[in-house]
Amino acid sequence: MPPLPSRVHFDFQRALPRRTLLQGSGVALAVPWLSAMQAAFGDTAAPRQPRRFVAMTLSLGLVSENLNPAAPGRDYEPSRYLDALRDIRDCFTVVSGASHPNVSGGHRAEASLLTAAPMTAAAQARNTVSLDQLLAKHLGGETRFPSLVLGLSGGNSPSYTEQGSMIPAEDSPARLFTRLFVADSPEDRRRQAERARQGRSIMDLVADDTRALERELGVGDRGRLDAYFTSVRELEKRLVESEAWVNRPKPKVDITKPVDIGNPNDFVGRQRLMSDMVRLALVTDSSRFITFHLGGSGGVVPIEGVDEGYHSLSHHGRDEEKLAQLALVEQEIVKAWGDFLRGLIAADEGEGSVLDRTSVLLTSNLGNASSHDNRNMPVLLAGGGFRHGGHLAFDQQKNHPLPNLFLSVLRQTGLEADSFATSTGPMPGLEPT
Repeated sequence: MPPLPSRVHFDFQRALPRRTLLQGSGVALAVPWLSAMQAAFGDTAAPRQPRRFVAMTLSLGLVSENLNPAAPGRDYEPSRYLDALRDIRDCFTVVSGASHPNVSGGHRAEASLLTAAPMTAAAQARNTVSLDQLLAKHLGGETRFPSLVLGLSGGNSPSYTEQGSMIPAEDSPARLFTRLFVADSPEDRRRQAERARQGRSIMDLVADDTRALERELGVGDRGRLDAYFTSVRELEKRLVESEAWVNRPKPKVDITKPVDIGNPNDFVGRQRLMSDMVRLALVTDSSRFITFHLGGSGGVVPIEGVDEGYHSLSHHGRDEEKLAQLALVEQEIVKAWGDFLRGLIAADEGEGSVLDRTSVLLTSNLGNASSHDNRNMPVLLAGGGFRHGGHLAFDQQKNHPLPNLFLSVLRQTGLEADSFATSTGPMPGLEPT
């Protein structure tokens, strides 16, 4: 269970202690800052057809002149990086001239990648919920794993809880395969069921304190506290659902357990291997909301013509030799992303492919890794039932809010949100089919 807020402040005549706990039968439940609780989104029924979202994120950007076409619209000539994706160009959209408003700080802005929370190099900003976790909260209850948070190394991820805490990434394809497809032992199932049961009855155990507290509240705070308790109940419901999955058989797949790649510098090889696991998770409906943080390797990527470390190449300072080697690396990253899309296209779901119902985002917090510039982020969006095939070219100087794309994805995935972070509306030009 994620950590619960630990302090509360009430704005009414009879003040309560700043730290208020509801207690019962050895359990203590901390209540939130009531004045800060606001419901951003209403309840939304899950869509009848599965809708999914996958974010693949980079730490070191993509060189814009090699990624973005020179011309806007649908008749663009593919750039160097997109040339290998000509056969599937109608399945994705290129977005240029977009970034997160009020987000800067270079590498530090990686924390805002899927939250769009304001960030600077100096300010200690509080993060908010990421796009994937918001979807998982409202629509993730129909699969064994409401979300999967994956990475290549180090455990870092762009996925954040509602409390602003980062969710560590799983970086082993072999361990992920085991979680998804290898049957648990009876002892493992017993432990999993017990963990779920331990978190189920918190509200019942603190019922007496809850009733006493509510009598002390004004109408406004009573409503906010009720909303908070509703969220606790929703969490308990998810724990019950988790327990229900314990004894259900896992899907069977006709492949063997993968072997993790030992070379930490084989960036593209490891990207491809974990991407295969993401594809399997989607086609078996094990999870519908997945983040995969590719990060940025510091060593020499084993590609012919590359003899300098990836991180060093990304800080090229416009050096021609470094740019030439960096292009070889980034070209293979984009090509591997394209092959991932082709795998989803090949997975038929009756009335369409898995990609038709899966929004797949490739992006980075850095528009220019060499100067640590967070503007003009690289953005490719595929699938999800959008009308693709074009280049949405916004102003390079006055960027379009990327949270508008996030809002479009939320709505297309089945969550009728009014806004997300600093969005001003859905992204123009990104329309459903």
